[in-house]
Amino acid sequence: MLKEAIYAKEQEMLQLLERMVNQDSGSKYKKGVDAIGHMLRQKYEKLGFIVDVVNEVEVGNHLIIRHKETVRPRIVIVGHMDTVFPVGTAQDRPFTIKGSRAYGPGVIDMKASQVALFTALSTLVELGDKESYTNVHIILNSDEEIGSHRSKIVIENVALGKDYALILEPARDNGALVSARRGGGTYILRVYGKAAHSGIAPQDGISAIEEISYKIIELQKLNSQQEGMNVNVGLIRGGEAANVVSPYAEASIDVRITRPEQGAEIDKAIRKICSKPHIKGTNIELVGGINRYPVVKNEKTLDLLTHIQEVGAEIGVPIQDVATGGGSDASFTSSVHVATIDGLGPVGGGAHSVDEYLELPTFTERTYLLAKVIQRLSQVRLHPDLEYTI
Repeated sequence: MLKEAIYAKEQEMLQLLERMVNQDSGSKYKKGVDAIGHMLRQKYEKLGFIVDVVNEVEVGNHLIIRHKETVRPRIVIVGHMDTVFPVGTAQDRPFTIKGSRAYGPGVIDMKASQVALFTALSTLVELGDKESYTNVHIILNSDEEIGSHRSKIVIENVALGKDYALILEPARDNGALVSARRGGGTYILRVYGKAAHSGIAPQDGISAIEEISYKIIELQKLNSQQEGMNVNVGLIRGGEAANVVSPYAEASIDVRITRPEQGAEIDKAIRKICSKPHIKGTNIELVGGINRYPVVKNEKTLDLLTHIQEVGAEIGVPIQDVATGGGSDASFTSSVHVATIDGLGPVGGGAHSVDEYLELPTFTERTYLLAKVIQRLSQVRLHPDLEYTI
């Protein structure tokens, strides 16, 4: 009955997806993200859900959603409403269907997931499965694509004390879920020197570029492939002209870690390198830090994965899992000791590119999987003796 009810909504799902994709909602386009939020808020409220709005000034508002009859939900579900695309992209590349794929900005990352979640819950409500639809606490945030700096605390607070976390990033292109992610962070290193004409009075100048060059070499030495720690100075800029001693230079630093304890270790090392100048007269400023800790594949995660795989086997959808180096909001639920599985959205590819697509056959299939997983998790509990270590 559940499968038939969901598959019967395929056209309705596509209509909502088209409407969402054709609304620009880049992370820094607050008006657009809030339009998506308003659209979803209206739909959830019609189902009997309470939608609390966390107001923001610079980014879109976040939504915290639970059914009005919910008492103690044990599942937290996290999805984001923002995309990476600038205003005007939806007009230039509107929602289209070609063969078995749908295209458009944000179609797989993650507007299809938003439609899948709403459809799964609306179907559970229509079927009267109160045990399931009252067992979820949903967070729809608006700044995931730029690091979730504003929504991180919201996610952690809602996730705290939950048994399970389902993160709605798209499944991998082979359909696999994500059971482990690397953590990481970003830093901005700024160096201030003194400008001078390099031909007339070079002795009066203090080169910020020279100073930052020393720092970059030391930072790159922190890389340890064997330990799974990576430091990459990916962007540098500075100077005013070829014949001017540079008064300013800046470097953007990306950090990736595999184990949680590496966060403090690498942060300390970076700050030590940037604590004092190599060239007298330069001033150094370092901002940023570790923002996402690793999603650890431990016993509780494995137990949750087993439930999902058993559901997949029941409905004819084999479920594999992978680890990935990319970050997501899964880090925040994992960091508060909640068993977390990511990649529970539909299958697609080309995220963040002009070729972003959704595999249409997986749209209803993964919606059905999500609904069945919610049902299963509403009937079981994690084993109390399982350890969760971060």
